[in-house]
Order: sequence, then structure tokens, then C-alpha cells
Amino acid sequence: MRKIILFALVANMGFFGQNVYAQDISEETETQAQKEFRDKQIKERIEYLNQKKADAIEYEKNQLKGRVSYINRQLEKGKITAEEAEVQKKEIATYIAKNIDYKTTIIDTQIALVERNGVQYQPSQVEIGFGGEDEDGKRVFGIAIDNGEGRRKVNHHRRTRSDFVFAFGLNNALADGRSLEDSPYKVAGSRFAELGVAWTTRVFENSGWLRFKYGFSFQFNGLKPTDNRIFVREGDQVVLQEFENNLDKSKLRLGNLVVPVHFEFGPSKRKGEGEDIRFSTHNKFKIGVGGYAGLNLGTMQKLKFDNGEGNDVKLKQRGGFNTNSFVYGLSGYLGYDNVGLYVKYDLNPIFKDNLVEERNISLGLRFDLD
Repeated sequence: MRKIILFALVANMGFFGQNVYAQDISEETETQAQKEFRDKQIKERIEYLNQKKADAIEYEKNQLKGRVSYINRQLEKGKITAEEAEVQKKEIATYIAKNIDYKTTIIDTQIALVERNGVQYQPSQVEIGFGGEDEDGKRVFGIAIDNGEGRRKVNHHRRTRSDFVFAFGLNNALADGRSLEDSPYKVAGSRFAELGVAWTTRVFENSGWLRFKYGFSFQFNGLKPTDNRIFVREGDQVVLQEFENNLDKSKLRLGNLVVPVHFEFGPSKRKGEGEDIRFSTHNKFKIGVGGYAGLNLGTMQKLKFDNGEGNDVKLKQRGGFNTNSFVYGLSGYLGYDNVGLYVKYDLNPIFKDNLVEERNISLGLRFDLD
């Protein structure tokens, strides 16, 4: 990956600098206050590294317990013999012991370097790069800003992640005393689509079973009338009238920009160790319950018909259908991994002043792609 790195270094005793309190400061020039501050920094750094070592050991021990428990269950079910179980336990114990040895050796070396050289600071920098994310995930749209502190302590304990949301399916309209079987709109021909971005935040610090999901989406809801009819405005009313020519297409499309908000329930799997902790919902069931609110960006009727002289005519009519500018409704999904069954229902009527209030309803598939 190609990078252009601009380093801004300012040698300042109190603030920015590299190796500010390294041992190149002589005993003659170092004041008592500076020595106390340096010793305090070294002590805090060593305490942090010792805690990191303890966390690593605890994690590996838990891994060993889990693996031994799995082997015992396999033995109880008769899938392996007692001899095979004993061999597997010895192998996993050896593997875990090596992991502990490697990790503690690395951290002990870091502690020895701190004791010898003091606390090392990285310079501040602005980085412009091309390619994928950095390991610390700080680059956004190819630009990263790093004040150097993150180099001393990497923390991936993220509670929020982002997803690309895509949904599509069937669309129609409900009215009081009218079922979908009596709908004036084609069931298979009326469809919807949704594109957006959503952020998911764990509600609890150390548990991932409840998440708060929010973002913004573009919704496109389509209605295709039956029986060769089109939408016509008569005063404040919008009604369906039979068209004088044979229609090849008659469709009303409503485009909305909305802010969806959901509470998402479902199991998650904890991954990582120490400060590198994440909660994954990969291959897990989930339920989302919530709603949305936003604005109608525009309404358009598309017509295609034969004018009677053998010529196809395409006509687009934008606006003038007295639709509600403010849209809001309820929505929910039931999914597995990143695919789910999705339903949404507008609480606002489609048309402002119609005697019969029709409300949009959609059913389809939803994809949350991270």
C-alpha cells in the first residue's frame, strides 16, 4: 500500500516529543519534579503491562477449560475413546502452555524495555493513504489522524459498528374495511426497495444480546393500479380512473428519506481477549423492532401506452398528487446472520385529504452487510 506520511515533530519538554523522558536526560539537568513524573509514568506503564499479561494468561486458561469441556462431552457421547480423549487433552494443554509462554515472554520484554528506557512516546502524525484500513482502524476514507497515544495502548473494545442496508420486496396499501384481496393495486406488480446505512451500538458494556440500531435510508414504494387505471387528482382528492388507451404500464412511485430506529435482540458471541473484545452476531438469529420517520422527497406517476396510431408513448408526471410530506411508521425484521424477513407499515395516509385513508405496507427481504 502506498502512503504519503507527513510527520510533525515538535521537541517540547512538556507536550509533544519523541522519547521525552528516555535515559538520555542526564542526572545533572533532570529536576526532582521531572524524575518523579518519569517514575510515575514508568510505574503506570508497568502496571498496565502486568495487567495485560494477567489477562492473556486468564484468556488462555479459559480456552483450555472450554476445549477440555468439549473433549469430555465428546467422550460422554461415545464419539471418542478414553485414550483418544487423553491424547487430545495433552495436545491442547501443550498448545495453550506455548501460547502463554510466547505472550508472557513478549510482555516481559516490553516491561524490561520500559524499565531500561522509560516510557516511549510516538510522534504525532497525519497520514494519507491508498488501500485498506490500518490495523488500528483509524483511517476514514483514506485519511488517518494519529496523536501517537494510540501506539502505546491499542483498544478495539468497540461498541458500535456500521452496516450497509438493502431491502426489497412486495408493496401495497391497506384501508379500513378492505383486505389485500380487494386491493385496487396489483400484488405482484407493486414493489418496494430500500437503501441505507445503519449503525449498531451495544446497549450494555459487557453483553451483546441487546443492540440499538439507527441510521438513514432511502425508501422507494411503488403502487400499480389494476384494470387499466391511473391516478388522477380531482380537487383535493386523488382517485383512480380508467385510462382511455390500453396501458402497458401504470405505476405510482413515492421516494422517501427516513431515519429508521430499531431495538435488536439476539445472541452474540464474544471474541478477543483483554482490551481486544468484540461481540459478533455472525450465524446468529436476531429480531428487530422499531420504526422510522422522515420526508417524502417526491412522487412520480409513470405511464406507458399505445396512442392508437401504433406509437408507444412514455409519460412521467411528477408531483401534484397531494401526498403527505411527512412519513412515519412501524417496522421490524426477523433474521439469521445478515439476511432477514422485513416488514414495514406507514402510519400516515398516502394521500392527505382522501375520504378513504390508504396506508402503505411492505413485505420483503432485508440484508445488513458489514
